[in-house]
Amino acid sequence: MIRSVIGGLIAGAVMFFIGFIFWTPTLSQLAFSEVGEQQSAAVQLALSQSLAPSGTGTYVIPSRSTPGGTVLYGNGPIATVHFNTSGFAAQDMSMIVPGLVFALVSGVLMSLGIGAVAKENSFAETARMVLLFSLGMTIWTILAMPVFNHYGWGYWIYLFVSQTIALVAGGLIIARWFVPASALATAPVRSAQQAEEAPAGGEIDVPRGE
Repeated sequence: MIRSVIGGLIAGAVMFFIGFIFWTPTLSQLAFSEVGEQQSAAVQLALSQSLAPSGTGTYVIPSRSTPGGTVLYGNGPIATVHFNTSGFAAQDMSMIVPGLVFALVSGVLMSLGIGAVAKENSFAETARMVLLFSLGMTIWTILAMPVFNHYGWGYWIYLFVSQTIALVAGGLIIARWFVPASALATAPVRSAQQAEEAPAGGEIDVPRGE
């Protein structure tokens, strides 16, 4: 248990660091489409006038809750807006501590899960499991979003790559160095027992019916 917790904390810290690198203000611009300063100011004014009274939230524009809205939605253009009534500094770091906490909690949960299923598996088998589960999660939760919502692909591909790399890196660290000692000892012993029980020449006798 202690081994899993320590491994989870280290893996969480690594995932946080990878995410930090991908989402620095400079590098993260690869994920976003941009418009000019005048267009940005015009959109910001429209957001302030139209959404500020409703408050912070995620909005589908036009709204599809009325017959007229569905017509507007079908005609386009449309947008999903993650709206915040308050601004903050472009280099704001207030999310660092809570973000790190989320990463560490995620790492510990991953470590406990990997430790529970890694028994009698080699590192290669556990690593394959980490890779496939990470891809399965990020393909469904991230890469499928532009399919279901008709979004552009750029942001979601960038997010998919960053999250997959972080999850795989964290999982491999756990699988390599922090699988519980009891699980690490089980696979070699089991293999040795099977080798002793196997007949010479590698052949296994199969019982035949009378």
